[in-house]
Amino acid sequence: MDTTIDRQAETAAIEDVVATIEHAQRNELVEEFVSLFREDAIWTTAAGRLLVGRDAIAAFTGQVLPGAMKDLVPSYEVVHVLFIRADVAAVKVRQRYSAREGEPRTDLGEGTPMYVMSKEDGRWRLTANQNTAVAAGA
Repeated sequence: MDTTIDRQAETAAIEDVVATIEHAQRNELVEEFVSLFREDAIWTTAAGRLLVGRDAIAAFTGQVLPGAMKDLVPSYEVVHVLFIRADVAAVKVRQRYSAREGEPRTDLGEGTPMYVMSKEDGRWRLTANQNTAVAAGA
């Protein structure tokens, strides 16, 4: 296996996945969001609920996402990418919310998701993920 990678290009591709997450969340697009996951992916919600497999992630997201962003605009910013291998990366993200009018919603705090992504068939996919809320004062 060739372990050399173009870090700049791969980081840009990973940032595109995170931008798609943001787009899907902002527009409450369940199918677009779920399509980013491997079939056997795991997802732990900010509340600590473990979801195993794309079907479980889809069922949960289908219940919670529609209507959730009615008054909110989420933003996702990649803050660090660690390439574990050429085809596996740990991606740290900063997640914030604002009101539709643009005012930050600091009352909702921030999220600090960790996405472990794997590159399969030329596409980065969400594989093992933890959506973590930042504790007040942290």
